[in-house]
Amino acid sequence: MKLTFLLLLAAFIGTNAVALPFQKLKNDTISAPFNKDFVYHVKKMHAEITIDGQIDEPDWLAAEKADNFYKVLPVDTGFATQPSEILITYDDKALYMAQIFYDTIPGKRVMESYRRDFSFGNNDNLLVFFDTFLDQTNGFSFGVSASGAKWDGTMSDGSAVNLDWDCKWESKTKHYDDRWVTEMRIPFKSIRYPSGSRKWYTNFSRLDLKANEKSSWAPVPRQFPTASLAYTGVMNFEEPLPKSKMMFSLIPYVFGGYSNDFEHGTGNVWKKDFGFDAKVGFSSSMNLDLTYNPDFAQVEVDQQVTNIDRFELFFPEKRQFFLENSDLFSGFGDNNINPFFSRRIGLDAPVLAGARLSGKVGNNWRVGFMNMATKETNDFLARNFTVASIQKKVFARSNFGFILVNKEYIDQPSDTTMYNRVAGFDYNLASKDNIWNGKFFYHQSFQPGNPDKQFAQGFGLTYNTKNLQLEIMQRSVGENYRAEAGYVPRTGYNYISPEVTYLFVPNKKVVSHGIVVDFRYYFDPDFHKIDHENNISYQFEFQNRSSLVFGYQDHFVELQQDFDPTHKSESFLPAGSKYNFGGAFINYTSTRKTLFNWNAEIAKGTFYTGNIQYITGELGYRYQPYVNLSVNFNYTDMKLGQPFEHTKMWLVGPKMDVTFTDKLFWTTFVQYNEQIDNMNINMRLQWRYAPVSDFFVVYTDNYLPGSWNSRNRALVLKLTYWLN
Repeated sequence: MKLTFLLLLAAFIGTNAVALPFQKLKNDTISAPFNKDFVYHVKKMHAEITIDGQIDEPDWLAAEKADNFYKVLPVDTGFATQPSEILITYDDKALYMAQIFYDTIPGKRVMESYRRDFSFGNNDNLLVFFDTFLDQTNGFSFGVSASGAKWDGTMSDGSAVNLDWDCKWESKTKHYDDRWVTEMRIPFKSIRYPSGSRKWYTNFSRLDLKANEKSSWAPVPRQFPTASLAYTGVMNFEEPLPKSKMMFSLIPYVFGGYSNDFEHGTGNVWKKDFGFDAKVGFSSSMNLDLTYNPDFAQVEVDQQVTNIDRFELFFPEKRQFFLENSDLFSGFGDNNINPFFSRRIGLDAPVLAGARLSGKVGNNWRVGFMNMATKETNDFLARNFTVASIQKKVFARSNFGFILVNKEYIDQPSDTTMYNRVAGFDYNLASKDNIWNGKFFYHQSFQPGNPDKQFAQGFGLTYNTKNLQLEIMQRSVGENYRAEAGYVPRTGYNYISPEVTYLFVPNKKVVSHGIVVDFRYYFDPDFHKIDHENNISYQFEFQNRSSLVFGYQDHFVELQQDFDPTHKSESFLPAGSKYNFGGAFINYTSTRKTLFNWNAEIAKGTFYTGNIQYITGELGYRYQPYVNLSVNFNYTDMKLGQPFEHTKMWLVGPKMDVTFTDKLFWTTFVQYNEQIDNMNINMRLQWRYAPVSDFFVVYTDNYLPGSWNSRNRALVLKLTYWLN
């Protein structure tokens, strides 16, 4: 505890030492976006605006209109079928936005639910993207669906939006026969921007499912998302924005619960405790997050999958503390060589406390620092995790960065030295028009008693136009590379993967179609081939946004370790054995504008020593906007021959998501998984009784199929309140 306190204090002092005078942007170092001629002038307010969904105040009548939205999908030529208008104004405390989306096509507007951070493709919606630091890489996104559900997230990597970030803002949506209208008020203290700003980069995006169109104010090529910050327009404020002040938010929480692990005979265990999160905004661009005794029981449960792979599966981080500016910590390497993966923290021991500093220093520098401590358990010593990173923008939209990750055991025996460290360098390439993207990285691990070959290196380059996409990926990972706080499912290999996609865009009932050829080759350190996966497929995208893909996969594997493809047998395939197998597949995704929607993939072919066939997908039906019913499913049938038994495995996950209002939600998720002989029930009630303040009730039960005896059971109550 003493160590953690000192680390938090050091982080606090270090943050105060940041050279805040360098926060002011210098215009001569800012590169203009591709759509620099799309300019919106924001006038300052002269009276009050009531957020009621009625656009009738004088400041709205005087505001400039952003209209004439350009089509992005199904094709990026011409204007959208149905008109759209955006109005913006501001005062000394907040930004105000009004949206008017005209809609005269017969039929109900598509609105899935009232749930915050709605699914983009399942709702008519407005999304807004703000690049407040003019770097065309990072920013903030806000939006509303036709039901009035909110969307907010942080942006990184030029277009990625992380929706697990929430802030305080308000909106109101109203429906009329020929249009739907929203007013929004976003406090300046909820987002970060340079002191004295008079310019942001921005774009506005509309998804109109009834018209089968996606459109934007500043035009975006169809191969890119409308969130692409390379294609924003410019928003000029009439007067400089208010100078940011030091902000402080405290989020205390109390929680209590009951649990019983029947398998291990623990009996009834009752728990009550408290903790807090805190946010300290030292400037409009630098933020310190603190946490003590966090509890993550309210985090959504992972969707299970049937595992027939040889390597560890990846499940995304969902805990909010780790998510703001998360690319500064988790954006190094690539999907299969990541030196820091925050889910390693708290995976096998409770988190005691932590601090996270992140933000910008000056025009072109970003910094990140995280320090987390976990408690000692019967199985593990207390551990400390430290991550430090720095990133420098170069050229129009590229950057390079350095990262240092340290995992160290606390109060370890005097005759041992236990730690794991990784240092790395990454260069990320992004051209001004986003057509060229790439990455190069080199990482080195350090661990006592571990010999050489502790390196990981990778390179990638992508060329992306409307018709043609070319990609080349390369990796080399040393046999002794260890990133214990990261995600590295395999080591000791060299990898090369070229991919070619060519699309025809006729813009008829079939909007686009084309071929994809993908080769993936793995070699051992001596460049002897140990794996390949070659894929060829043909894809169709239809006017109603449904899609069809079919193709063939060819595999070769020389096992480096014993392997059981079923993950439930006592038999295995021996290391050193070689296999050639492959099969055909077909995948279909239906339109999302109908109340019933579905997707499915069917595959059949050879698999190691035998045959495999499977069907996987999801069925969904909505009673909009209150109830969403869905079932994800997977049926796998493997006949591997002796000594393996004929294996059939079902995974079925029915889910009911009820949004009574925009403040009261109830989710029930049941997952029956034959591969691990378990049925899990997870029920979660969330009441947002005040802005970003919640009361949660979470119930979890695991059963043993067959006898239906309970394996373990838990009930948790948690209350949070945001003070600022």
